[in-house]
Amino acid sequence: MNATLLIELLTEELPPKALEKLSISFAQTITDELKKLQFVAADASANVFASPRRLAVQVPAVASVQPDQTVVRKGPAVSAGMKDGQPSPALAGFARSCGVDVSALSTVHDGKQDVYAYESVKKGESLSAVLADIVSLALKKLPIPKLMRWADYDYQFVRPVHGLIMLWGETVIDGELLGLKSRNATRGHRFLSSGDVFVEKADDYARVLFEQGKVLASFDARRELIRKRLNDAAAVHGATIAADDALLDEVTALVEWPVVLEAGFEAEFLKVPQECLILTMQQNQKYFPLLDAQGKLMNRFLLVSNLETADPSHIIQGNERVLRARLSDAKFFFEQDQKHRLDSRLGKLAEVVYHNKIGSQLERIERLRHIAGEIAALLGADRAQAERAAMLAKADLVTDMVGEFPELQGVMGMYYAQHDGESAEVAAAIEGHYHPRFAGDSLPQSKVATAVALADKLEAIVGIWGIGLIPTGDKDPYALRRAALGVLRMALAAEVDLKALLAQVAAAFPAGKLSGNTADEVFSFMTDRLKNYLAADYPQDDVEAVLALSPSVLAEVPAVLTAVAAFKALPEAEALVVANKRVRNILKKVEGEVGEVSPALLAEDAEKALFAAVSKLAPQVEAKFAAHDFAGALAQLAGLKAPVDAFFDGVMVMVDDPAVRGNRIALLARLSALFNRVADISLLTDYKPSRISRLEEEV
Repeated sequence: MNATLLIELLTEELPPKALEKLSISFAQTITDELKKLQFVAADASANVFASPRRLAVQVPAVASVQPDQTVVRKGPAVSAGMKDGQPSPALAGFARSCGVDVSALSTVHDGKQDVYAYESVKKGESLSAVLADIVSLALKKLPIPKLMRWADYDYQFVRPVHGLIMLWGETVIDGELLGLKSRNATRGHRFLSSGDVFVEKADDYARVLFEQGKVLASFDARRELIRKRLNDAAAVHGATIAADDALLDEVTALVEWPVVLEAGFEAEFLKVPQECLILTMQQNQKYFPLLDAQGKLMNRFLLVSNLETADPSHIIQGNERVLRARLSDAKFFFEQDQKHRLDSRLGKLAEVVYHNKIGSQLERIERLRHIAGEIAALLGADRAQAERAAMLAKADLVTDMVGEFPELQGVMGMYYAQHDGESAEVAAAIEGHYHPRFAGDSLPQSKVATAVALADKLEAIVGIWGIGLIPTGDKDPYALRRAALGVLRMALAAEVDLKALLAQVAAAFPAGKLSGNTADEVFSFMTDRLKNYLAADYPQDDVEAVLALSPSVLAEVPAVLTAVAAFKALPEAEALVVANKRVRNILKKVEGEVGEVSPALLAEDAEKALFAAVSKLAPQVEAKFAAHDFAGALAQLAGLKAPVDAFFDGVMVMVDDPAVRGNRIALLARLSALFNRVADISLLTDYKPSRISRLEEEV
């Protein structure tokens, strides 16, 4: 017989940020084990439930007993099993161990040879015999960083556990876990229900909890209900909600019976930068701020209560009172911070250690100012403004507001700079220099901000790397990989020489602070990161071919990749790639320096024709390369197919005459240089054009 299986663990309030992950893991392990033991079909799926006080899974069509299993025991090789018509001692012993006569054995092939085997049927186990072990395994596999004990038990779990349901259809499956015996009773909402809620049938779990327990057990359904009610409430004001999915998920994990309420705060608090107010509401109180049609914060907000009452005014007023205290703190910090100019705070940065091997934040600021000025000159930005922005970029670290909300660093620096009368460009760069902060984040919006952002990230990467704190495996405590990706994204959109920049940044540190080859090592590290980044949008071999030449001006890379795609579409491309590989293989065997081609030593018509073709195309390719017409430069190579083919068909390179041999090698070296002026086309293997990418749109 088949029936629905229900498993529920009733607990104290589970950690909200981990609830969804815990529930998915719990359900996945149980379902996988049921499949592995053939209690359910291989394509079976489960219904996952999770609320603040429960993890549950409902699996339809679970068998009460496993299918019988055919067990094959393998014994001695057939070739050694019989001697003179009699079973060998090994074969006889194998038969005895199976409890049968030798004649009852069969033979099978084990991949190497035929062997004797005994086939028996193992009766399938019942679900009740294995279910407790399956659930126990699921609990052990939960991604729980810290376990706890409760009462005087030795059991450990993420939170104290108070109930266990293991229900198959209408039958309670006996079992014990974490000191609890299985039953068909659970508890509903902590305040809106009382006493046990009995689940008579496994299929009725969600309905019974909803009707009798005031619990919406499905995490997904609860989240979508909250989302809809929030959007409906915001629409009344023509507003949008200032919150991301992470906050919605966390709130979903905090309530079992969601009720969306609207509340407000005094308009005078809107004088504080809205980023501060939004962060306070979201981070401390889990509220949903409202933005008007212009994106400005309103003095109304939404909250999700876990209580339903005829008169929610006391809930609303209580939340308003708590928020008022939080906003008053933010207002106080903001007003106090404005009493001191940003530049007056720079002295305090001398007391803030950046890293004990490379000095304080004030010493770092001096490096940033110098580096940002140099980059600004390269970008054609105002050098003085870039240096001023770099000097003030970290001053807000010692303000009260950033001390309370570190997430606002840069944002508060921008507001305080505006209050101090700094230029709009400087103020915007103070905030913008942290961009991009994460994958998909926006780039700095001005050249001044880009100069400071590049300076900040490059100084961090070079400094930390240079004192030996290199990322290893999955360990990157200083987030150098993230900083490198930010630099690469900016460099792909700006005309800067990355290799030269790294050398300048390394030179900004005091002599002897960094290892001597830091700049080169960081460039290699960033090139590897760039390969991974570009591989999301371009064929891997295209990326390898372009980056094999170690381009330093990354802004050209998207155009070069597009040119490579166009080259691969040419009918001559494959033959030229193969020829280039052949040239490369010959040149690898050459010892010593390769000289110049001597026309007087060209004897064969084919080598003369190739020399003429290379001589003619070289300046044309160079001109198009200089004009950044990379597709045109590669397209010129198509004209080499015929002379290259003729050369390899009719000319022997490695002849006995050293002068002729050396001259032909020099010709191939010149050909190779022409082949690989734009990219190392010998690395190309896929001849399908690549797609236009987000990189080109970004650039």
